[in-house]
Amino acid sequence: MKMPRLDKTVVAVGTLDDTLERRAYWHSRTPAERWAAIEQMRRINYGEHAATGRLQRVLEVIERK
Repeated sequence: MKMPRLDKTVVAVGTLDDTLERRAYWHSRTPAERWAAIEQMRRINYGEHAATGRLQRVLEVIERK
């Protein structure tokens, strides 16, 4: 999936009262479109490598008394 370019010169200002409009918008989208939007936002926030990387595994051995 190729990442679209993010235009950082655009700023959207809203209020907390517009949640009904946002909810109606997202309910009108298909599940595939919603999933793609979540994936895009995750990649923007955490980067491409975090999307394909693995979790670090940590093992610690303790002695029980």
